Amino acid sequence: MGSGKVTSTVSSMVKGKHITVAGLGVSGVPAAKVLHGLGAHVTVVNDGADERARAQAAELEALGITVRLGDGATLPEGTELIVTAPGWKPDKPLFTAAREAGVEIWGDVELAWRLRGPDAAPWLAVTGTNGKTTTVQMLASMLRAAGLRTAAVGNIGVSLLDAVLGEERYDVLAVELSSYQLHWAPSLRAHSAAVLNLAPDHLDWHGSMEAYAADKGRIYEGNRVACVYNAADKATEDLVREADVEEGCRAIGFTLGTPAPSQLGVVDGILVDRAFVEDRHQNAQELAEVSDVNPPAPHNIANALAAAALARAFGVPPTAVRDGLRAFTPDAHRIAHVADVDGVAYVNDSKATNTHAAEASLAAYDSIVWIAGGLAKGATFDELVAKSAKRLRGVVLIGADRALIRDALARHAPEVPVVDLDRTDTGAMLAAVREARRLAVTGDTVLLAPACASMDMFANYNKRGDAFTEAVRELGAGA
Repeated sequence: MGSGKVTSTVSSMVKGKHITVAGLGVSGVPAAKVLHGLGAHVTVVNDGADERARAQAAELEALGITVRLGDGATLPEGTELIVTAPGWKPDKPLFTAAREAGVEIWGDVELAWRLRGPDAAPWLAVTGTNGKTTTVQMLASMLRAAGLRTAAVGNIGVSLLDAVLGEERYDVLAVELSSYQLHWAPSLRAHSAAVLNLAPDHLDWHGSMEAYAADKGRIYEGNRVACVYNAADKATEDLVREADVEEGCRAIGFTLGTPAPSQLGVVDGILVDRAFVEDRHQNAQELAEVSDVNPPAPHNIANALAAAALARAFGVPPTAVRDGLRAFTPDAHRIAHVADVDGVAYVNDSKATNTHAAEASLAAYDSIVWIAGGLAKGATFDELVAKSAKRLRGVVLIGADRALIRDALARHAPEVPVVDLDRTDTGAMLAAVREARRLAVTGDTVLLAPACASMDMFANYNKRGDAFTEAVRELGAGA
């Protein structure tokens, strides 16, 4: 990782300082290396001391960085700044001690923002409960189609520190930000930003829905050109109203319906812009067709409109929006069509790890055999089931907290047949797919949209999606 872009002013900000990095992993290790390379005295603290942590510690210690495993609670003596991994909760004893000592706490995003040079690329930033990665990738595709040097960064693709400090020169960055990262990034000021949606998630970390929403809303602070919000989600518009932005920054909505002035929306199967056009009260600019969005599910069209709004805020022409959407390929496990077997479509949306994402996925199909369940993370399912009941041909439940979904189905969709699979072995997903096939009829969609996390049965949602895909293939092969 180069540091040629770091100015002497930035370097002096950390050189010679005693900085504690909280947490190893994907953000802590590169942060420690960067700070050490800039001349800081770095101590890394980490709660765990497992094999992976010991290997990472050995790598850092070989560079001369101090690592303290198994004790992430005590503030190292002389600490002048803490740089934390985003997942560390604000109520940890380490941070309580830091606040009492008057020590600043930065996240990895804050560090990257502070290390930017004076000619650094502006950031187009995206957050929301669901759809962040897809929207950022769509945005990067549109920017590339306009001939701009860009990268999808943050939680995906290139790391922010690499983007800021590496030798690659960018015109603009498409940045995905989580609520955790935003909590620890007080000085971030984006060119333009979007909050896609807000639904209860990570409340154990934030403490309340209000605190979660407030951290998401930080993305709008200091925006220069556009604050993009979801017209169907009033909470996102409320965050725009509360934000302290630069003079002249505009509120830009996106909607799946006909757009009002200063909005992007859909008219007769066409994505249109009534925000970044002359005389937006009378005119609209065609951007792309709904069929250019892959897949053209309602929530994904919303993602495309949000990406288009940010791209247009940066001056991207309409043709680049269209070409960027056509060039975009979604990541695996996001409402991905796996196969058709005996006239039934099988769709993998293992990434739908909460009720909000599952609701969007279920809304994309008319007649569904739903495979759901896993770790609920404190979620309730009554609203999801009530909204989706009319679409359900049947339900197959898996995972540790499946009873919560079963009870919601009994209350709101008692006529829908339910198969409750009480098994967690490696063949459980194949059994679930076979049960779904038994319930489905020609024209139905068997949809894996679990509305739950995966770690009760699988290492992650990717492994869960892989298991579903493999089971469908076995089904198609006559297994």
